[in-house]
Amino acid sequence: MKLSSKHRKTLQAIFDNPVRSDVEWKKIESLFVALDAEISEGRGSRIRVALNDVRAVFHRPHPQKETDKGALKSVRRFLKEAGITPSKM
Repeated sequence: MKLSSKHRKTLQAIFDNPVRSDVEWKKIESLFVALDAEISEGRGSRIRVALNDVRAVFHRPHPQKETDKGALKSVRRFLKEAGITPSKM
């Protein structure tokens, strides 16, 4: 799978240490789409994501557009479990 430079930058930002607090949620969702993840809407601000037989539920941040550090750690854990890391892209 070939990611655009924009998606590779988002993936790197997710895995940066220390954990960042300036990654926009829409960029994370765009990365999920580029990775061919299945995305479905849940109740309220929830979003269900399935990728490589790994499933997770996330909450879209609101009213801010940036993802908090705790949610970013959850996205990172989900991607690792799905076999997605910056070194593999």
